[in-house]
Amino acid sequence: MMQEETKQPEKMRTPLFYGYIIVALIFIIQMIMAGSSVTFGVFFKPMINEFGWSRALISGAVSFSRILSGFSSIVMGGLNDRIGPRAVITLCGFLLGSGLLLMSLTNTVWQLYLFYILLVGLGMGGVVAPQFSTVARWFTRRRNLMTGIIFAGGSLGALILTPVANWLISTTGWRNSFMVLGAVALVIIVLCAQFLKGQPGKIGQTPYNAVTKPEEQEHKPNLNVGEFTLKEAIYTRPFWIVIIMAFCNSFCLGTIMVHIVPHAIDLGISAAAAANILAVLSAGLLTGSLMMGINADRIGVLKAFVICFIPMLAVLFLLLPLTEAWMIGLLMFIMAWGNGGGSALVSNMYAELFGMRSHGLIVGFNTLVSALGGAVGPFIAGYVFDKNGSYQWAFILCGALIAAGIAIAPLMRPITQKDNGIASRI
Repeated sequence: MMQEETKQPEKMRTPLFYGYIIVALIFIIQMIMAGSSVTFGVFFKPMINEFGWSRALISGAVSFSRILSGFSSIVMGGLNDRIGPRAVITLCGFLLGSGLLLMSLTNTVWQLYLFYILLVGLGMGGVVAPQFSTVARWFTRRRNLMTGIIFAGGSLGALILTPVANWLISTTGWRNSFMVLGAVALVIIVLCAQFLKGQPGKIGQTPYNAVTKPEEQEHKPNLNVGEFTLKEAIYTRPFWIVIIMAFCNSFCLGTIMVHIVPHAIDLGISAAAAANILAVLSAGLLTGSLMMGINADRIGVLKAFVICFIPMLAVLFLLLPLTEAWMIGLLMFIMAWGNGGGSALVSNMYAELFGMRSHGLIVGFNTLVSALGGAVGPFIAGYVFDKNGSYQWAFILCGALIAAGIAIAPLMRPITQKDNGIASRI
């Protein structure tokens, strides 16, 4: 007698959640985009040595590039809300890669400003608003962790690309180094962008844990928040407190990223060791973004954001007569730990406070203000050095702004209802 085959009911197979692929792709894009931007500090001395330009002049290219990237971020964030990330990131990758490639041909000041400000600046408009807003749309729970992961991608990129760029400069010259960075950026960013999806619903999926049980709501994103437009968000107090704190954060981080390498070299530290300090700073950004991404899901994003500002006061210790690379590196790691955590949480703070209706546009506006801080800081520091031969007053100013950010933090309160934009008005 033949044994009858018993058919077992097929188990429901859960399709692969594409949000994790989105995070992986954006992680790679962040590595290249943010990493390429951070490496500019190692190009300072070689360009000064070849052209004899002042630090303020070269810092000006970085500053104006960041300002333009801020304006570009508003445009890119708004476009991302409407047409999605694939076209936006493709355009930004093409602009950034082309700008870095053309930097290898720089011989005059106008070329420096044209290539780095216009092309790199416009391309870097895609590094924050479109990418962070896309991840926020794919995740309701674990949003802070996933945002921390993609921010860590940029930090890891800086950690890898900074010593690589320094090695390329020492072996083949700064022009070839720019050429390699540009080619890598152009190919990898544009390729990865082709697989990005802006909305889970377009492929039949929903945001990760879009529906949660009432008892699980503590410290989770506020799913009942009103859907604010940028115009409505501007009329609230939390919007401006986050904006001011983000400006202070970017002023300090931008100043240190651009000037810590020449500062270390001025102290007698070798160029290779100085580049390693910048790499350690990037490691601090990476660690801070990951750790605070995890903790923000537990203690709440607003509280975590405020906590991140405390380690940034380590910048004031640069006023001490430190001459050892490891001492400066330790301070940079501590400071960057706070910078990384705070920067990674901004996008999610806006999602929790104002919803997703105009999230890309709101984050883009914040990125503009942050870019102003990141632009003004390096320029002022370069000017201060050219006038005084020291960064002392620049470091004091950085510390004062971080202290001001900590001082205004208690004024921020969560928005509990939209109420036509009246809740928590200034």
